[in-house]
Formats: sequence, structure tokens, C-alpha cells
Amino acid sequence: MLLHADTLDLVPRAQELLDRVAGTAPVVPELVAAQVETVTPPARTVPEALETLAAGRRALAHAADGLGGLRLACAGAHPFAAGEGELRPGPRYDAIEAEYGLIARRQLVFALQVHVAIRPADRALAVYNALRGHLPELAALAAHAPFHGGRDTGLASIRPTIGGQLPRQGVAPALAGWDAYADALRWVGDPGAWWWELRPHPVHGTLELRVPDAQATIADAGAVAAVGHCLAVWLAERHDAGETLAVPETWRIAENRWSALRHGLAGDMADLDTGRREPTSERVERLLGDLGPVAVRLGCAAQLAHARALLAAGGPAATLRAAAQGDVRAATAALAERFQEGIGG
Repeated sequence: MLLHADTLDLVPRAQELLDRVAGTAPVVPELVAAQVETVTPPARTVPEALETLAAGRRALAHAADGLGGLRLACAGAHPFAAGEGELRPGPRYDAIEAEYGLIARRQLVFALQVHVAIRPADRALAVYNALRGHLPELAALAAHAPFHGGRDTGLASIRPTIGGQLPRQGVAPALAGWDAYADALRWVGDPGAWWWELRPHPVHGTLELRVPDAQATIADAGAVAAVGHCLAVWLAERHDAGETLAVPETWRIAENRWSALRHGLAGDMADLDTGRREPTSERVERLLGDLGPVAVRLGCAAQLAHARALLAAGGPAATLRAAAQGDVRAATAALAERFQEGIGG
């Protein structure tokens, strides 16, 4: 999020910032004119990806200082900005605004997207269908947007409800096969508009987890990325061992998804087979335990340990509420102060 240094409101200066870092940082524009996105090239480990992410934040922070009057922050949504904002000009973004109008201008939301390459294709499809069922736990751990429009929404993250005003949002549909996916993309017309919270990426050849909110710090982003990476590999290894991975019903996943965005880690979720409910924190704790050996093999044990710290703290939304103490401007200031945490000089 690009913030006015004094008011801390969103400020549509993305192009100025992009011009200043051109060729020196892995940063690209996004739909919102007060937003830039750091992209990482393919990496073998989460720590390797975090090095690029940290370098992008360093470059952005340095450029923002040079421009003057600009600060940066990350969260799922801005705590008090107006409900509609300016969009970036350009053919793709102009087409989105022409189609969706004010709904497009309301998409002042900020996500952490984690790509995991699973090979070969049939293995990736099995992991995709099963991974859908674990997205609510990841969403609860990463929920980081309790404030919006100048008040506490009562939600752990309002971002999914804003995104849900557009089509093809929320729980990803199960796919019977790659032909079904190809047919769906032809039906939609624009593969880039397949906006579900998990999707097979037709360009990168990855499974793209789109459910997490943007995270305040590099450490928090690394924790969420590690859980996503380990989840995909954990399921792939179970598939390799001969287990038939479950394909949960979409509506059941949606029930747990609601708990994640409403309560974060403080709610409860249902077993997708039996319906038995238990505290979300216990489900996430058990999941992190299952992922521990995978994290060691993938070189992200430290990041998974930080995920446990997020769990113990109640998640990013709880941390932000504690920092704000009911003051949305204080919440925004806390986000801006934490942007450079852990990125080095």
C-alpha cells in the first residue's frame, strides 16, 4: 500500500514509484493506483524467495524516501481509506473498470500469492483438489484486515468480502480433469480472470494459493509462504505413497472459510467429513505439526516455527488490533512502521 506520509491515507502514486525503481527491483504495477507488487522469480526454497522479497522492500523503501511524502505498508486492506479508489490506467485495467465499474474501484485489497510447482500434471491435479480443503486454515493463520472504512469490522479479514463482489471468487471448484479446466478457461474467455482462491496457473505451471492476506513483515510473509509450500508438498507425498486424496465438497469448505474470515484463529471449524467442530487454533496447530518434517526437508523449518509464533499470538489480525487499541490511524501507522522490519539495510 502506498500511503501519504502525513495522513497515512492511500495515495495513487504507483507509477512514480515504479519509475524510480525501474530496472533495480522486481516490482510491477497492479490494478489499484495506490498499490505495487513485488514478484519473486522461481526459487527452490522459501528462504531464497524471501531474499528477493526483502530486496524488493528495500528498494521500494529507498525509492519512497527519495520521492518524499510517501510511506509503504502491507495488510489485506487499508484501515480507513475511502471505499472506492483510483485504478491504474492501461488496456487491461481499463477493460476491468469498464466491465465492473464501481465494483472494480472497490478492490482496494492486498494479497500474498504463493506459487508451488508440483509435477507431473496428474499429481498436481490431485494436490489441487485436496488443497482446496485446507485453505480455510491458511486463511485463518494469515488473516490481516480487521479494519476497513475507519472502523473495526469485527472480521479477522474483510478482504474476501470485498473481493467477493467480483465473479469467480472464494472456494475454488473441484476439477474432474485437465480437459475440464481447459473448458472452463475457454468459457470464461480470459484465463487471468479465473480469480478463485486457488488456481492452476496456466502460464507459470504452478498451483497458486491466493487466499492469504498481505503480511506486515517479511517474517510473517515467510511463515505463510512456508505453510503453503509445505501443504502442497505434504499432499503430493501422500499421493505418491498411494493415498487417494480427498476432494472435499465446495460448500463444506465455504463454511470453514467463513469462520476463517470472521474469526481468524479464534473461531472453530468443522471436519470436512464428519462435521465435528473444534477450535481453529487446534486444527492449525495439528496441521503445523504434520508439516514439520516436510519443512525440514524443504529448508523452511525456521519459517514454520514463525508460523507457530503467529498462531500463539492469535494471528496478524489480533496483533494489529492490539497495536491499534481501537484507533484506525494508529493501526495504519503500525503497519507503516513494520514494513521495513527484517529487510536489512
